[in-house]
Amino acid sequence: MSRILVVEDEPMVAEVVERYLRLDGHEVTIVFDGVAACDEFDRRMPDLIVLDLMLPRMDGIAVFKRLREASKTPVIMLTARGDERDRLRGLDLGADDYVTKPFSPRELTSRVRAVLRRTSEQTARAEKLSFDGLQIDAVARSVEVDGRQVALTVREFDILFHLASHPRQVFAREQLLSSLWEDEFEGDASTVTVHVRRLRAKIEADASRPVHVRTVWGVGYKFEP
Repeated sequence: MSRILVVEDEPMVAEVVERYLRLDGHEVTIVFDGVAACDEFDRRMPDLIVLDLMLPRMDGIAVFKRLREASKTPVIMLTARGDERDRLRGLDLGADDYVTKPFSPRELTSRVRAVLRRTSEQTARAEKLSFDGLQIDAVARSVEVDGRQVALTVREFDILFHLASHPRQVFAREQLLSSLWEDEFEGDASTVTVHVRRLRAKIEADASRPVHVRTVWGVGYKFEP
């Protein structure tokens, strides 16, 4: 199940989009203006965003720029027929796809599925991550720090690879628990804190002053390249 944020100020359109995406197996959240979109993005970190360009309080282009400062979450833009300039501007800025209104909900659902599949494939190809003194091999599930092999537990590796695959993107403890533990564990998100503390002790030169696995106070954790 992918988490999708729909940003659309027309309630009827938003309702139809939500219904079709839910039928396709996605978890859907709807907001109706640009400011709410930014707030909801920071709270939930969705897997994909369906973003209308004509929005109250903050237009879609401004929202898109704000989101791109924080992450590379895929975005499908909704544009009115004839708004070619805005559509091209969105694609130039890095939007993953666009759908022109009026549109078929089935077409949008298909586009969402295609973008998620493409994003997943791109992530899968990023099997080896390399940073300053830190090497992460997803296939071998191995980690080297300054050329030295470091033994991580399954959860420690999962947390490190997940964060490192989304550099500078902030994840709440609850998000990490949900994404990495899935249905295997039900309990306090503080378990993530314990694993992060142990992870830092193994990969950071000074665990009390981490360079890579950073705390964002009041929010969660992020990976700093």
